[in-house]
Amino acid sequence: MIIVDGVQMGADENYEHLVNRVFFKSIDLLGGLKKLAEFRTLTWLPSLARAAFAVVLREEYLRTEDEIAQIVGLTRNTVRNILRADPNMAIYKVEHFDELAEEEKKELKVHTAGGIAKLAYKMVKEGNDAQTLLEFCRGMSEETAALCDIPWAYAILKKIRGVKYPLNSPEDIADRVAGVKIKGRDAAEVVREIAYPVKSPAALLKEIGEYVKSQEG
Repeated sequence: MIIVDGVQMGADENYEHLVNRVFFKSIDLLGGLKKLAEFRTLTWLPSLARAAFAVVLREEYLRTEDEIAQIVGLTRNTVRNILRADPNMAIYKVEHFDELAEEEKKELKVHTAGGIAKLAYKMVKEGNDAQTLLEFCRGMSEETAALCDIPWAYAILKKIRGVKYPLNSPEDIADRVAGVKIKGRDAAEVVREIAYPVKSPAALLKEIGEYVKSQEG
């Protein structure tokens, strides 16, 4: 067992990775860092981070309110308010930002942070990660492909820059990758043979690689 702030966590509970994904998606739902900077609401980020921790620990690992409070450094009542928050109300407040009281504009309320984090968690679990995070993954995948000397992988990643994930069908990328050769075949044909949805650039390369390998036998 691993001890985190006095609370036992299973050895397989790498919860911070999922928390990061939920946090980035929460920022995405709020319009991105640029939008937060425009509204002078970067002070919302700590509240979003705590809410992301609370939601992940509850939904993914079934931690109690007391355990979450101890891990995240919040009161039990604050944790309870985060977990009971209404995502629909949170989104409504974000969409009607100009109508909020000045105090709430400056500081993200617990209910709003919790609602945003709950919605972000649901979307991440459905494979809908933040575009910022996916672009970072795409960049890392591109660098890896170049280092591993896989010409088709590098070419495909360059062709699909800016594509929104998850990819739900080959039509999302077929036209973009047309002309790239993969083992003598056009990439537009190959992407029609792989399984969908595809959740990230790395997953796309993996699906194509496995398909190509299956055809070699």
